[in-house]
Amino acid sequence: MLMSRSILIFLFFSLLSFTSIQGTTLTKSRGERITARHGAVATDDGRCSRIGRNVLREGGHAVDASVAAALCLGVVSPASSGIGGGAFMLIRPAQGKEEAIDMRESAPMLASQNMYAGNAALKASGALSVAVPGELAGLHKAWKQYGKLPWNRLVSPAEHLARNGFKISRYLHMQMVKTESGIMVDKGLHDLFTSNETLLKPGDICYNKKLAKTLRAISEYGVEAFYNGSVGLDLVRDVQKVGGILTMEDLQNYRVKLREPISADVLGLKILGVPPPSAGGAALVLILNILAQYGVPFDFGPLGIHRAIEALKHAFALKMNLGDPDYVNVKEVAADLLSPKFAAELKKTIYDNMTFNSSHYGGQSDFFDS
Repeated sequence: MLMSRSILIFLFFSLLSFTSIQGTTLTKSRGERITARHGAVATDDGRCSRIGRNVLREGGHAVDASVAAALCLGVVSPASSGIGGGAFMLIRPAQGKEEAIDMRESAPMLASQNMYAGNAALKASGALSVAVPGELAGLHKAWKQYGKLPWNRLVSPAEHLARNGFKISRYLHMQMVKTESGIMVDKGLHDLFTSNETLLKPGDICYNKKLAKTLRAISEYGVEAFYNGSVGLDLVRDVQKVGGILTMEDLQNYRVKLREPISADVLGLKILGVPPPSAGGAALVLILNILAQYGVPFDFGPLGIHRAIEALKHAFALKMNLGDPDYVNVKEVAADLLSPKFAAELKKTIYDNMTFNSSHYGGQSDFFDS
């Protein structure tokens, strides 16, 4: 039991910023020590963790805190999150049945199977890579079901940051540097992230007045402003202006999906995860099932890290075979990812003194075939 909890912390929480509801937080280093009696909020930016914590202190539900923190991340970490994209949410109520909310982006109605033929780069960037955003619809749906605080209370902290300015983090700056050429040729991004023709630096103040205006509309009029109102009209106009295929009908027809979470027992613990089209839940179970083969306590030294990396390689190789269950049959692949027996076979292909090329992983190696 200790081993599996440790693995979860090792794999997923070691780099997160925690803010407790009640307790002591040490913030001098990136690794923060938390003592909390009633709960904690974890994001990859301390500002958003604190926003979520404050929501809880005011009597908000965990979903309220999640909504406020997610909207904050869309402001301070726009390269990784935001209302123009999608997400998944896993909820386990104290009373009632757990559920997974699928608010992932969907393809526009004008999308076609061969629309990227001859130019694979269009999948990753450019107007044709823009899908129908789902995050805002999903956050609002979760809030309608579980929320305790008013909607505008959850949106206002993000709006405040966007309007009054926020400091560029080192992580955001790293992403800006990686995409500098694109920022420089796009007027909107250029105006937002540069000063005197150079990128803003960590600690510089960034003002996103247009996003603040959007968040204000969403705060006052709800998600209808985005999916069937002025915000959506502006979004569609801007996307189509640069060659995209998003339409108002796409926004109006977007629907959030409720799915049955993945469930598995690992070392006596019940693990819940988001099912496909997310690969995270099934991949997590596979990783834990592989590492469980080594017994407890888990080795956090170089050998243990090596084994964890090899398990991750297997999971990433296999998750490429997953897809949207509304269009692709993924039952067999998902069953393998959740199978302790399958994990035991993969563990046999992990060597403590070497690693392999990509063809070795995900059950593709000659060893596995034999």
